[in-house]
Amino acid sequence: QVQLVESGGGSVQAGGSLRLSCAAAGATYRNNYMSWFRQPPGKEREAVGYIYTGSSYTYFADSVKGRFTISQDNAKNTVYLQMNSLKPEDTAMYYCAAWPRGKNSGNRFDPREYDTWGQGTQVTVSS
Repeated sequence: QVQLVESGGGSVQAGGSLRLSCAAAGATYRNNYMSWFRQPPGKEREAVGYIYTGSSYTYFADSVKGRFTISQDNAKNTVYLQMNSLKPEDTAMYYCAAWPRGKNSGNRFDPREYDTWGQGTQVTVSS
């Protein structure tokens, strides 16, 4: 059963914007930490940020603070990653992930802590 489906990637020039979507199954989405990660070519997967859907609390990696935001639509069980002022170094495959149910501790910026992932969507930023 596919639980996370991303969409919205594409190619954009530096300084532009893109919005990614991650649609989740209801049980995965409700009152949970939904995270965004990215994996640049030839590099390890890294955290972008996350949202707690129970309160809309968000937290971001330093590399994207002030440029990226995460929001949610409870009617659609969907979280969004709005990316503004994009830079060539933002080029990566972007993934959403859901924090495992029942896991009370751990590093939400560590991709190894997650076991539910979307298929990924490519973002390419040209200079």
